[in-house]
Amino acid sequence: MFAVMKTGGKQYKVQSGDTLRVEKLAADAGETVQFNEILMLGGDSVTVGTPMIAGAAVQAEVVDQIKGDKLIHFVKRRRKHSSQRTKGHRQQLTLLKITDILAEGGDKSGVKAAVGAGSVSGAAIAAAKPAKAEKPKAEAKPAKAEPKADKPAKPEPKAQAEPKAQAEPKAEAAGSDDLKQLSGVGPALEKKLHEAGITSFAQIAAWTEDDVEKFGEVLSFKGRIEREGWIEQAKELSGK
Repeated sequence: MFAVMKTGGKQYKVQSGDTLRVEKLAADAGETVQFNEILMLGGDSVTVGTPMIAGAAVQAEVVDQIKGDKLIHFVKRRRKHSSQRTKGHRQQLTLLKITDILAEGGDKSGVKAAVGAGSVSGAAIAAAKPAKAEKPKAEAKPAKAEPKADKPAKPEPKAQAEPKAQAEPKAEAAGSDDLKQLSGVGPALEKKLHEAGITSFAQIAAWTEDDVEKFGEVLSFKGRIEREGWIEQAKELSGK
């Protein structure tokens, strides 16, 4: 007599006394387990399940927990960023010896059902725990209607702010000359001269050697005042 059973997502044709390897089961060596998903029974007559045969079962003894042959997984990418990777894997298996094939009465045999090692889920553990008694829910009290809050008075519209008067352009300092008439003086350098207090040709025309050295350092213009001849130009422009 033979049977076609299902376990670990695969189908196996077995007879009493056969030895086979299946996906790892949650059982120790020496235990007897029972497979209840039977698709077909054969012998003097053939019985085909729809999809399973009710009451049929296959019993087997766990010989050992073993590992399958090593499988090598090699990946290589031949592109601009080439790479290669090698991985090895050995599948966890259970070695079984078929002891009996039951055409009926399998659901009453009392033998431990074969369960995959990865199938012992939290649902099975939760089923073994006693269920907690549910506490009776307290009746919800009707909520008291809260008094409607008075609507806040609408804020008065803000008075439109008067437009600010546009700032008048600053008048140039009294008695200031256009220092850009000097050789090598532009707007940026004229601004630095004003910040240093120099606003007229007369002031530059009155510079001494100490003043020339001092303002040469302040303006980062050392030596150029003499080369450009500012003092002579200032005297001419001021009419001195």
